[in-house]
Amino acid sequence: MENTNFEVVFEDKLQRNEMIEPKDWMPDNYRKHLIRQISQHAHSEIIGMLPEGNWISRAPSLRAKMVLLAKVQDEGGHGLYLYTAAETLGISRDELLDALHTGKAKYSSIFNYPTLTWADIGAVGWLVDGAAIMNQVMLQRTSYGPYSRAMIRICKEESFHQRQGYEIMCHLAFGTPAQKQMAQDALNRWWWPTLMMFGPTDDKSPNSANAVKWKIKRESNDQLRQRFVNQTISQTEYLGLTIPDKDLKWNEERQAYDFGTPDWTEFENVIKGNGPCNKERITARVKAHTEGAWVREAAQAFADKRKESAVAA
Repeated sequence: MENTNFEVVFEDKLQRNEMIEPKDWMPDNYRKHLIRQISQHAHSEIIGMLPEGNWISRAPSLRAKMVLLAKVQDEGGHGLYLYTAAETLGISRDELLDALHTGKAKYSSIFNYPTLTWADIGAVGWLVDGAAIMNQVMLQRTSYGPYSRAMIRICKEESFHQRQGYEIMCHLAFGTPAQKQMAQDALNRWWWPTLMMFGPTDDKSPNSANAVKWKIKRESNDQLRQRFVNQTISQTEYLGLTIPDKDLKWNEERQAYDFGTPDWTEFENVIKGNGPCNKERITARVKAHTEGAWVREAAQAFADKRKESAVAA
């Protein structure tokens, strides 16, 4: 009976659009879903630093280097906010990182693709961060309080990232013919992986229904994917570039664009660890974690010393 009352209170809060806080009772499956989703989001942020960090030393100007440095630093901060939010659910940072390093935890499939040219940095900012914003804006209203509050700052910074990417694409698209071709090539390679970022179609997604039911997500994968396509077409037309989709066309009846089907076989392959850069990404993260052990140990020793001093005083 007591559990039933807790469940009623929990459901009542969801119906009133009130936040669930760390000390509130919550169903085990709700907690597990949040740990999976928030940690996957955090992992994606820090893994996402790698394909862009690869271009910091090769940025075409000092300004471009400064902007890219700021963006990569932001991504590290996003990971920190999200790991902290996940920890409020009763899991430790060490457990979260161990799951990433051993392959038990997933991160966004998009970060397993290589950044081959400077135009790829533009495409990542414009398309990948654009898709991330599409998903993350609704997470500012997610039902779990710490996750919601973390997303407010993250969304502001992601908006800057998207503008940075689109600026790069504008410079290239309105530059020389060779530069415009570079921009088109990047769009060709990043378009379909970006659409896969939203996750499987609603009828194939194992987690989407519960996420919507618990108001962790406010919209489904397919709804978000459709909105992203609708929004991105006019931006592409302004650049004078072409979406690599022969099935793309305006549907007057739906007042939305029809578009082709992503290669879900490729998506599954990347998710299973067989993408172009899966092994490279995890190896780089494990190396950074191992080599950074002395920093964590020094910080802990300093914190312990301050605590001892405070107790003695």
